[in-house]
Amino acid sequence: MSRQSIQHCRACGAPVVYRVPDDGDTRARAVCTACATIHYENPLIVVGTVPYLGDRVLLCKRAIEPGLGCWTLPAGFMEMDESLREGAARETAEEAGAQIRMGQLFTCLSVPRVGQVHFYFLAQMLDTRLAPGPETLQARLFAEAEIAWDDLAFSTVRETLRLFFADRRAGGGFGLHELSLA
Repeated sequence: MSRQSIQHCRACGAPVVYRVPDDGDTRARAVCTACATIHYENPLIVVGTVPYLGDRVLLCKRAIEPGLGCWTLPAGFMEMDESLREGAARETAEEAGAQIRMGQLFTCLSVPRVGQVHFYFLAQMLDTRLAPGPETLQARLFAEAEIAWDDLAFSTVRETLRLFFADRRAGGGFGLHELSLA
């Protein structure tokens, strides 16, 4: 089902109507009433890391909404002209100022209700130096038992951390996890 949030054509400014285009599509799309441009509404991509040092993970206390004052993994929206990996590394530098070695893709989490897909990479921290940016009130390392699970900003962060510590306890290395969250 379409969210029907597009009101005007981005190409010419004319009003749009939601209908199934005549090009064989099967979903209602925003179609311009003047120039017939079809506008697609696609999920936003969120990229981040699970920075870890030994058995501890780096979390950032948010200085912005949503989740002001809550803890999160360093992450944010992917920018144009960057890969998933580049975006995740950039977000980690911006939010925590951590020196990391990027690892494998760890979680891919679809969040259909908000139209987002979150990708988290493992990232080994090279040292304990941190330089949090303006979106972060505080950044610090946490052992699993120290995490205030009820003070995490997002369900994708909670699930990614749960999987990280479960894989770590299992001792067989880290897998790739793909989930859909309600």
